[in-house]
Amino acid sequence: MHFMSLLDICQWIENTPSSTALRESIWMFPIVEGSHVLGLGLSVGTIVWFDLRLMGAAMKRYSVSQTFSFVKPWMFTGFAVMMVTGVLLFWSHALKCYNSNFFRLKLVLLLLAGINILVFHSTIDRRRGEWDKSPLPPLQARLAGFSSLVLWLAIVAAGRLMAYTL
Repeated sequence: MHFMSLLDICQWIENTPSSTALRESIWMFPIVEGSHVLGLGLSVGTIVWFDLRLMGAAMKRYSVSQTFSFVKPWMFTGFAVMMVTGVLLFWSHALKCYNSNFFRLKLVLLLLAGINILVFHSTIDRRRGEWDKSPLPPLQARLAGFSSLVLWLAIVAAGRLMAYTL
């Protein structure tokens, strides 16, 4: 049995007809890239509002639950657009992504953001009923919001730096 290395997989992806067609398309690549940026703005923009509420820095007159219900549909819609278009962007430049330190950093930061979400929802968020309406949530919730904010800003920065170095 022969196993392909990650480099071999990226080379295979880069050489698929769909990758070549997307990369060389006059219309599709700019549409995918533009949609990725719009999805990013929608998703991360609404995440920022929720993080600021968790930190007790904004929207204090609304409970954390109300704030989340306001931003949730926009956040998840933007995230879905961002993920689909991000996969397509990777598909079109798999080798360049493989060789990009900024891409690797972005993946690590995305993993850390996911861990932050899992830790938040499996710990302090389980007791949201106790602190939901408080203008200043407990320290653990504020730290989760701050960590999320920093991670998403770093993810955006790594993505933009990656785009300028590919």
